[in-house]
Amino acid sequence: MGGRLQSCFNFNWLAHDFQLGYVLRQTLPVAVSIAMPLSKRATSTVTKSDSEENRSVALYWDFENLHASLSEMHLGEGSYGKMDGRFKVQEPFIDVQAIVELASSFGPVAINRAYCNWQWFGRYRDALLQGAVELIQLFSPGPNAKNGADIKLCLDAVEDISRFGHIGTVVIVGGDSDFMPVSQKIKAAGRTLIGIGTRKSTNRHWAKSCHEFRYYENLVEPSTMALAAPSASLSADGAHHEDAYATPPTPLVPKDPRAEIFKRAITLLAETKGDPWVNEGAIWHMIKRLDPTFDTRDHGHENFSAMVSALNALIEIRKGVSDRVIRLRI
Repeated sequence: MGGRLQSCFNFNWLAHDFQLGYVLRQTLPVAVSIAMPLSKRATSTVTKSDSEENRSVALYWDFENLHASLSEMHLGEGSYGKMDGRFKVQEPFIDVQAIVELASSFGPVAINRAYCNWQWFGRYRDALLQGAVELIQLFSPGPNAKNGADIKLCLDAVEDISRFGHIGTVVIVGGDSDFMPVSQKIKAAGRTLIGIGTRKSTNRHWAKSCHEFRYYENLVEPSTMALAAPSASLSADGAHHEDAYATPPTPLVPKDPRAEIFKRAITLLAETKGDPWVNEGAIWHMIKRLDPTFDTRDHGHENFSAMVSALNALIEIRKGVSDRVIRLRI
């Protein structure tokens, strides 16, 4: 009897020691971090965030801010600010994919988050799904009140860069001067800040506070910015009628998807580097960021090198330091 009690006693102590050891293993690193002098903790954090492996991108959208600018560009200045212009189903004016592609040129996108009152923006559904955008719903507290997207965006951005050391570049879509304080925090944390906005609606001080600012108009094709309208003439009675003598539209030539994504990848890399010559290996990584499902075998090529050879008419190739470098033919 005494032997069994002793065995149970020893077992209970062993179990207690195991649990205590587990708890210590979980809590000691935190305790050591708290006890560590502030200067040492700051040094270790900077070292981690500045390492070569931390190149992820965090993309934040003040979605309604950009949409409102483009809406007024198409429908007239002041049109979006009216009650019947803002609180209704909105037409999709933003080229979501163009902005996602630009963010991808700086590295793999780890966070892609858009802030808006989404009840009016259902027509962006397919573009947002294709861009893998996380939607943050923000209801407006009143008919004339802002939805607070810029405040929520700034708080999340500061929290994310403090939590995730792998984020090296922060991209903010919006033109408000409200983003200037967060730009200081992002730069103080040693991260690169990229801003995106329209020329007319972007505050110049906010644009200057970024490491780099891209105007939306330069990211999209001219045809995307143009307002589509049928050709019409004004008759004597003041009514609009279809112009019977209007030039018929030019038939669209089918595009080669492999050539399009190949050219897009080179263009984005060249703009980011500021050099038309880009490494061949970097092009493949860029293509996979633009379309993770892209497979050269779906286009009749055994590998990427074979596809490059097939598209030789589009490019110039020369030997680089460690890899071949490629640029598009002018």
